[in-house]
Amino acid sequence: MKTQNISLLSKVLLLVVGLLFFASLQFPMWQIELEAPQYPEGLILRLHADKIGGDVEIINGLNHYIGMKTLHTEDFFEFQILTYIVIFFGVFALAAMVIAKRKLVIALLISLISFVVLAGIDFYRWNYEYGHNLDPNAAIKVPGMAYQPPVIGYKQLLNFGAYSVPDVGGWILIIAGTLIFIVVIMETKLKGKFRKQNKVNIASLWLLLGLSFSSCNNTDAQDINIHKDRCNFCEMTIADSRFGAEVITKKGRAYKFDDLICLLDYISENSTNDLKSYFVNDYSEKNVLIDATQAFFVESSTLKTPMRGNIAAFKSKIDAQLFADKVDSYVFRWADLLKK
Repeated sequence: MKTQNISLLSKVLLLVVGLLFFASLQFPMWQIELEAPQYPEGLILRLHADKIGGDVEIINGLNHYIGMKTLHTEDFFEFQILTYIVIFFGVFALAAMVIAKRKLVIALLISLISFVVLAGIDFYRWNYEYGHNLDPNAAIKVPGMAYQPPVIGYKQLLNFGAYSVPDVGGWILIIAGTLIFIVVIMETKLKGKFRKQNKVNIASLWLLLGLSFSSCNNTDAQDINIHKDRCNFCEMTIADSRFGAEVITKKGRAYKFDDLICLLDYISENSTNDLKSYFVNDYSEKNVLIDATQAFFVESSTLKTPMRGNIAAFKSKIDAQLFADKVDSYVFRWADLLKK
């Protein structure tokens, strides 16, 4: 390298980075959204740089029943220093622009990565302590149950689905971090390596993006716990695995049902735009969920299902036809089932 000075384009990007750090303070950094049948509109906890916002009072009221400590901004030292940390990175980016030295930009990136790792560890610790340190005298106690929200992504907590993702301020910081990374690539030997392996890097980037997207939007079926899980429509405990069903929302939350008729009623009362995938139990096997859109169905009064839907699902067309012949019925598919 003949010079250690950064290019004009890098300076412009660092100026944008500095402004993004300051702008992020005007918005919430993170959000934890809670969804449950009794709160269809959802409850949101918003974490700003200097305070906790959102539906704090309602969530604190719910936490009281299960023995979780109530949430108050003054109980967290992080809210006293986070604003200054973000301002520090903003000033750091502007200083790197003015001084225009590559080593300073690399130091900025390393410092930001270190902060993100430490923040992630601290957030996990915060969630763990609040989810596990429960009041033994709480009104609602479930043996062995903890209520630790996910650091990122989706997690089922009793009848609540917790969805933890960056909020507007967090996304702004992610953009700022990405721009710093781009500047480092542009100003170091990594730039040449990226050019030589351009096709491989593009393919790898798309692969990583795809994996990240799929991990945050889980569509896999979740096991139905017989005699423990409750139907999300009729509220009855699911006692017979042969007729269980499930839907997964686009956010990854699972709604479970004790009868196909409850699944159909749920679909009819809710927007299918929010639903990602559908599962039904294979009548031929014990507690095995299969893709409902690929299943074969048979309706018969001899089935005696929990809510009198009297419909069974089969993975195999042959098994479905044999059962249909036995009960003097016929085989139909998912599209036909939705019309019932």
